Formats: sequence, structure tokens, C-alpha cells
Amino acid sequence: MSLRPTVEFLLYQWLHAQTLPERERFADHSRDTFDAVLDTCERIAREKYAPFNRTVDTQEPHFDGEKVTLPQCTHDAQKAYAASGMLSAAQDYDIGGMQLPYTVEAAANSFFAVASISMGSGLLTVGNANLLMVHGTEAQKKVFALNEFSGRFSGTMCLSEPQAGSSLSDVATRAVPDGEGFESDPLGPRYRLKGNKMWISAGEHELTENIIHLVLAKIPGPDGKLVPGTKGISLFIVPKKLVDTDGQLTGVRNDVALAGLNHKLGWRGTTNTLLNFGEGKYPVDGEAGAVGYLVGQAGKGLHCMFHMMNEARIGIGMAATMLGLAGYYASLDYARNRPQGRPVQGPKDKDAAAAAVVKDVAQPQVRIIEHADVKRMLLAQKSYGEGALALNLFCARLVDEQATGDSAAADEARLLLEVLTPIAKSWPSEWCLEANSLAIQIHGGYGYTRDFPVEQYWRDNRLNMIHEGTHGIQAMDLLGRKVLMENGRGLSLLAARINGTIERAIQVPALAAHANALGSALQQVGAATKAAWSTGQPADALANAVPYMQAFGHTVLAWVWLDVALATLHADAALAQPASVGRMGAMRFFFHYELPKIGAWLQVVSTRDATCAVFPEDAF
Repeated sequence: MSLRPTVEFLLYQWLHAQTLPERERFADHSRDTFDAVLDTCERIAREKYAPFNRTVDTQEPHFDGEKVTLPQCTHDAQKAYAASGMLSAAQDYDIGGMQLPYTVEAAANSFFAVASISMGSGLLTVGNANLLMVHGTEAQKKVFALNEFSGRFSGTMCLSEPQAGSSLSDVATRAVPDGEGFESDPLGPRYRLKGNKMWISAGEHELTENIIHLVLAKIPGPDGKLVPGTKGISLFIVPKKLVDTDGQLTGVRNDVALAGLNHKLGWRGTTNTLLNFGEGKYPVDGEAGAVGYLVGQAGKGLHCMFHMMNEARIGIGMAATMLGLAGYYASLDYARNRPQGRPVQGPKDKDAAAAAVVKDVAQPQVRIIEHADVKRMLLAQKSYGEGALALNLFCARLVDEQATGDSAAADEARLLLEVLTPIAKSWPSEWCLEANSLAIQIHGGYGYTRDFPVEQYWRDNRLNMIHEGTHGIQAMDLLGRKVLMENGRGLSLLAARINGTIERAIQVPALAAHANALGSALQQVGAATKAAWSTGQPADALANAVPYMQAFGHTVLAWVWLDVALATLHADAALAQPASVGRMGAMRFFFHYELPKIGAWLQVVSTRDATCAVFPEDAF
């Protein structure tokens, strides 16, 4: 099964991306140019990524004490990706970009993700450069961001530390002014950083000429002490190799040293590192301390970094989605070809209760896709994966609306994106992981072996519930901040969108029952939101933030599926087409098997159940 037809339907029949060239920014484009981009990315993914997915899993990055070695296929893939122009696809023409809609860019990148997610395709590099284009100086944009967009440099984000994973308040990396006149360096106020950063993806390699680290650190106060909390955090550009104002290497290695590689369950094709900043291994001008250039204002680093973090969260949601779909395609192919078992028949002896279910062993075996339970597992994967893809592309469409819509539409898109970002990251990372588990189940005992790819997809995907903020962090962000921000206007805007779909669907006999079910779910989410906050105590509300997010996410996905179903009915005159039957069946499955789950989740939210919160430690 090919991803392309699904992508094209969502892009053109559902999101109407072909109308984006009516906007000035995209006026030079058309569906033909969009399709050409999809063609190119699909080809590169097929030739440079997919054949080597197992290679990068088994030939992990190797550190010999001086440099990291990656398999040649990773070098070839990175080179091909950079040459395609996708690193700067959405950027302005005058800096070498294509001015593509982000919706099309996201769709095109899906081919790389489904082919081999752990080889990487520039997620962090693009996010790093995009942050600098918003918050950097003109010199920082020219020297660092543009070289990242060209593929000459690559980028990272350095937040976590060994003693402070997600708790950024406890960041201990220090940045002190680098001598007299530090504030007048042409690349930005110049500091010396000392500290350690853990779990840094792509933190060391030989794929590019330079690596640009974006590092969170604290500038000590006059008393030499670090400011507690997140307000004291600043953001710095710390290149692996120092450069001049034209972006050329000076020949000086910055004081950034690889302490070691982390060996993760999955994503083994990407180096994951512990980096030491300023330990003195590579002293600059005879002095220990990594040279870094301040981005934005001192003490405002987390505000800047959220630009990259939110972009990365949506990117991780897409990664999880594509791993779910990769497993779906593999298990579908297996189910269509694996013979096992025979059809269930009625009893020959109607008076024998024990004979209620019989099989005629003389009949030939059937393929396992003919069994109802296997179809259940395939439908679950399809509903999770294709639904998550639709959600992620919808979020990408909101990015384009925010950038090119009128002021009212842009502001609405901004707020909708704020509310949906925790869902776009976490829902696929939970349910597309479940899809991968089902793919293993369909393969039976073979699913646990390396003879088939589904065990690798599961391992790769298990990381995504932690990547870019854990499930619990996203849930607290959703219930504790996003649904409350601007007096709940974001939640109201989303509810209005959902109600708009319900009003259209309720007029269609085949969809009316589903529309009513979605309306009931939306009411339950709204009531639970109010009940959770009825005491005004964050501890009461947030004790069950994850069940709230699960219910919220399922409601959003039900809305997405209902809207996709409307587009299917509108676009396909002949609904007997397999693709149309598939979409409608996946929609029905989600409403019948998944949406009813929200009642149990919201029960503990609405009652502010304290079972978990008050459970004593010594009782475990």
C-alpha cells in the first residue's frame, strides 16, 4: 500500500491546498509544483532512506574517542535531502528558499519519516534555523541560519541536563561575559559557557561542516549565583567550530566535547549525546569555556526556545504518525499473504452447546486478513495512523493560515495551534505506538524477530512519548494552560470548528449518528474541563491531566475523522472505490470502538479523583 494517495486526498480534497497559490506568498506555485515536490521527496525516500532503515538500526553510531562514525548510507541520505532544497523549502526566495506552504512541506517530509525516521531529515536543523530567523540578529541569521538551510551546517537544541531532564528551572549550565567588550561582538554578545547537556540528538557527527548548538544557560547575578526558576534562563548559539562574520570556519575548535553516546531503544540511526561545554578539552584562546553568542534578551531564553520546541513537538507527532503507518503497511501486507486458520462455521449439531463454534479442518487455510479480529487490529491501525496524519496536516495548514491569512484568520489559527499542539504531539505518540503493537500482534511470533520490520517500528516509536516533553508534561500544558489561555478563547474556537462539522454532518443520514456522538463527546469534555477547575486548585485539576488529554485527543480525532468523511462523500461520486470505503470504515471504527472510551477517562477528571495524588509512597 502506498502513502501517496492518502496524502493527496488529505492535501487536495480535504485541506484544499491547491487554493493556497491564490495567496501572494505562494503565487508562483500550483498543484503541479506541489506534486513535483512530492514526487522528488517520495523518490529520494524510496532510494536513499527506505533500503537502509535496518542498516542504521544495526550499525549504530560509533565513537572512537575522537569522532563519531555513521554508516555511509546516512551521509548519502543527508546529502540528497539537503540537495533537494527541503531544508529551506518554506523560506523566502531571496535567501534560497522555495516559499512552499508549510502544509506541502509537512506532507512531503512524511515520505522520509515513513521510510526511515531514525536517519533523520533535518527536523532539528530546520527548527534551529527557524528560531534564529525569528529571534536572531541579522548577522546570526546570515552566518548560522542560512548555512543551516543550505545543509552546510546542522543544528541541535540543548535543553536537558543530567540532573534536570524536563525540569528546566533546574538548569545549571552557566554563561559569563567573555572579557571586556563582550557585548560588541558582531555575532552577538559573547559569553563563555560551562555545563553539561544530556540526550542531545545529532549532537556530534561528521555529516556537515559544522554543528550549531542552541543552548539554554543561566547568567549569574552580581552575587555570582544563578537566578532560580526559568526567568533566569538565556539562549546561546554555541557552534562546534568557530566561524567568522562570513560564516567561514576559522580553524578554531570550540570548547564543546562529546562525553559519550547514549544507546537508546530506538532511533539508533541518529547520534544521541552527552555534551560537555567548557570543560577545557578544546580551550579557546588558552581558556576553558565554550564560546556562545546570546540570542535575544538575557533571561528570555525559554521564550525564544519555545519557538523551536513547539515546532519540534509537531514534528515528533508526525514522526510517531509515520511510524504507526509504516507498521500498518507492513502488517497489512503480512495479513494478506499469511495463511492460517479456517473460517468459523455454524454447529452441525444444534443440540450440542459445545459445538457452537466449529471449523472444517478439511477446508484449505485462509489468509489471516479474513479473520474478524485481524481486521479489527488493521482498522485500529488505519484509524490511528491516517487520523493522526490528517491532524498533523491540519496543524500545518494552520501554520500557513497564521502566516498568510488576514489578521482575524491569522489570530484564530495561532490560538487553535496553541490548543492543538499538545494533542498533535502526544496523541500520535500514544496511539500510533499502539498501532505498532498491533502490527507486531498481527505478525504473531514473527513480529518479535528482526526478520520483519515491525519490532523496529515499535522501538523507534516508543521514544516519541518522551521526545520533546513527556506525555504528562503535554497533558499539564493542555489542561493547565492551553484550555485556559485568553479566558478559554482557544477552546471556544476549537469547539466552534467541531460544531461546524457536526452541523454539516447531521444533515447527512449516513453520518447523523456519528455527528450526535461527537456532539455528546464535546459536551462531556467541556463539562469535565469546568469540573476539573471548579475548586480553583491546580493540584486538584492536574492530578488527572493525562486522562483528560486522552479524552480531549480522542474527541479531536473523532472530529477530524468526521470532517474527512464529509470530504470523502463530497469528493467521491462512486463511494464503492476501495479508498473511499476504507476511509468511511476507519471513521466508523473510530466512532464505534474508540470514542466511547472517553467516558471512563473523564469520570476521574470530573470527580477530581485523588487516588493517584494521595497514594502514600510507602504503600507501593
